[in-house]
Amino acid sequence: MEHVATISQMRNLLDSTAGKIFSVTFVKKDGTVRDMVCRNEVTKGTSGGVAGHAHKEELYTVYDIQAQGFRCVNLTTVKRIKCGELNKEWYV
Repeated sequence: MEHVATISQMRNLLDSTAGKIFSVTFVKKDGTVRDMVCRNEVTKGTSGGVAGHAHKEELYTVYDIQAQGFRCVNLTTVKRIKCGELNKEWYV
């Protein structure tokens, strides 16, 4: 288990999944822990506009496979990312 990564390191790690399905464990705003199976780089169903939270660099948009919708992950509260052989855990 590693110490906390910076937001840019976390963003680069998620970007490196390049549209593959991955799981992420993070702490939601209400304090509950959430496990989500998702992917990035999904464009189907979007209008091509800019997300309302684009000015908040700690939020990362993903497509939640189970809920079939777009969700935001707070990068400052991520505890684990798993994608294929990649399996990273952090203290939060």
